[in-house]
Amino acid sequence: MRFTVLSSGSKANCTFVEAGGSRFLVDCGLSGKQAEQRLAENGIDPKTLSAILVTHEHADHINGVSTLSRRYGLPVYANERTMERISKPRGREIFKTGQDFNLGSVEITPFSIVHDATDPVGYVIRAEGFKLVIVTDLGRVTTLVQEHVRGANAILLESNHDQEMLQACSYTWELKQRIASTHGHLCNEAAGQLLEEIMHPELFHIVLGHLSENSNTPTLALECTNRYVKRSAERSVGLRTLLCGNIYQSLPTLELDEPYNGKVLVNA
Repeated sequence: MRFTVLSSGSKANCTFVEAGGSRFLVDCGLSGKQAEQRLAENGIDPKTLSAILVTHEHADHINGVSTLSRRYGLPVYANERTMERISKPRGREIFKTGQDFNLGSVEITPFSIVHDATDPVGYVIRAEGFKLVIVTDLGRVTTLVQEHVRGANAILLESNHDQEMLQACSYTWELKQRIASTHGHLCNEAAGQLLEEIMHPELFHIVLGHLSENSNTPTLALECTNRYVKRSAERSVGLRTLLCGNIYQSLPTLELDEPYNGKVLVNA
């Protein structure tokens, strides 16, 4: 199993996953043209994709979904309430949140998260003996989220804002309240606390996602995460990667079965 975060931030989110002989996207907030460009930069032909999975209907997650779906004949997977808000995809595959489904030999578990969307989900992706979890756009960490992220070998986790920066930035008071609410976005501290709780020796890759350009920085997000990860030093011995996603370029492709060279890859 391998995955590439093609874009992650408040403007566009898109992740490529290859596992069990299947290639698919989770969300596509990039335009169709931008998504094709990011895929090409990583040596990925969009004609080899088999599906697009959607977490929720906000524009930064679905902007290019219908375009790619129609252009390459890709079925779109979403729950019923989210699918109603996706315009004219080539194929509709409706799942029930909480019920597993398969893409070939890949097992997908969509689970409920708390966000100000219609029926948002995170995804657990299992294949080849590995577990990848993608969970962003959540206002708080629920017990259900905790249960689904445990045992992950790789995780793309929201670390949206620094609380002090959020209060000091130029956003309106109403927007600040929305972001900080239990149906908004996860702050750095909450992301760090969750990671400390779930760390285990086979959690290889951590990608912090959906960072705000106005109320966060990669340095702040990484410093916060590092504080919590270091508290669980004995359980973080297998960590190979700690990265922040961004909207301007894709991250390196992360392989879950690659040999460990003893160093942790970190960006800022």
